[in-house]
Amino acid sequence: MSVLVGKEAPTFKAQAVNPDGSFSELSLESYRGKYVVLFFYPLDFTFVCPSEIIAFDNHLAEFKERGAEVIGVSVDSHFSHWAWRNTAVENGGIGPIGYPLVADITKSIARDYDVLLNDSVAFRGLFLIDKEGKVRHQIVNDLPLGRNVEEAIRMVDALAFHEEHGEVCPANWAKGKEGMKPSADGVAAYLGKNAKGL
Repeated sequence: MSVLVGKEAPTFKAQAVNPDGSFSELSLESYRGKYVVLFFYPLDFTFVCPSEIIAFDNHLAEFKERGAEVIGVSVDSHFSHWAWRNTAVENGGIGPIGYPLVADITKSIARDYDVLLNDSVAFRGLFLIDKEGKVRHQIVNDLPLGRNVEEAIRMVDALAFHEEHGEVCPANWAKGKEGMKPSADGVAAYLGKNAKGL
């Protein structure tokens, strides 16, 4: 499994279903200047996947207020994505979610991000891409293990905090908490006050 953190995010252009239900080609390059939370999921019309997709949608306003865009990707076609969006939640669908779903039917995007399992479906990979197009965080879960969307928000907050203040974010850091100066003195000062609360 490749580690993409610190590297340029692999670019792509692919068909997607937009929040309004229309189809268009989505280009990752067009998101420069914004944070991107790019996540992969195995397949439409499955089990853990709708809980994650709906959870991302439920928190979409929190991502947007942080200048972050959410993009979902699976190896299904854009027609399958469209059908799943147009199936009621109580009938196994996801409803009209507010972010795009990308069709990776050639599996090239999952392959480029090294989350493709047995040339079949994608692991549950999540990549935080900064405003310059660099991967700053990645996490990959096996198929049965759903993600924590609030942790994805925390990572956006941590990156924004670091960019704004130049400080680093210690263990269990959350928005509104103190950062740490990246120096021996800064670490000593932080741990002297906070070690027992970590």
